[in-house]
Amino acid sequence: MKKMILVTLLALLAIAPAEAKKKKNTEGNALIAFVTESHDFGIISDDKGVVSTEFEFTNQGNAPLVITSAKADCGCTRPEFPKNPIAPGKSGKIKVNFIPKGYLGGFTKNVKVKSNGSPKMKVLKITGVVNPNKTSKK
Repeated sequence: MKKMILVTLLALLAIAPAEAKKKKNTEGNALIAFVTESHDFGIISDDKGVVSTEFEFTNQGNAPLVITSAKADCGCTRPEFPKNPIAPGKSGKIKVNFIPKGYLGGFTKNVKVKSNGSPKMKVLKITGVVNPNKTSKK
């Protein structure tokens, strides 16, 4: 009898978070889902100028998604994000620009994206290797 009660309690505890999330989302929540959360630029030259990538996302919730900020962990990385709300079922993009000048070797940079959606914060990551410009002299 004790085992049956214990099994029942454990089953309820396992189901409760999923049910709470479903209920929460039916009350009108945005849900941000990125296609990918990282990008590898590979090997780039330090004189190449700004390199960019875009992180596509979809609002999988049932309320408008508002991105409140997108901040990089250094000045060499500059994110651009939509200022207008993203309707449920619609997509948007966050563009991340990286300036390689002055950086040599491997790099990893993070962009923290905050929104009214679930989750409240996502971290996007860019990586790569900056090689010095090797121009041949003739």
